[in-house]
Amino acid sequence: QARLVESGGGSVQTGGSLRLSCAAAKYTGSSYSVGWFRQPPGEAREAREVVAGINSVGDTVYAASVKGRFTISEDSSKNTLYLQMNSLKPEDSAIYYCAARTGLRLTRQQWEYDDWGQGTQVTVSS
Repeated sequence: QARLVESGGGSVQTGGSLRLSCAAAKYTGSSYSVGWFRQPPGEAREAREVVAGINSVGDTVYAASVKGRFTISEDSSKNTLYLQMNSLKPEDSAIYYCAARTGLRLTRQQWEYDDWGQGTQVTVSS
C-alpha cells in the first residue's frame, strides 16, 4: 500500500489562503488519478465526494462549492500533489485527505480510491 503524506494545514481567518501538499511516492508514470477529500466536524468522511481531483494527463474535477477558489496541481518531478485554497470560508474547515488510484478516470467517489493519507486539519475562523 502506498504511503501518502499530507502537510500544510493550519488555522486562518475568513478570506485567507492555505496550500496543502501531498507526497505520493508510489504514483508515477502515465496512468493515475489523485484527489483531495475533506471531513468536516461531526461528519463521516465517507459522506463526502471529492473536493478536487487531477489525473496524470492533467484533467481536473472540482466540487461546486470550491470551484473558482481552490486549485489542484501536481509536480510530477517531486511526486507531490497540491491544493491551493483561496478565499477560505468557515465551512471549509475540515480534515483534508489526499487519495490516489491507478487509472485516468477521475472519480468523485471515495470508495474508488486505493490509497489514503492520514489527513491534515484546516480551520477557518470567522
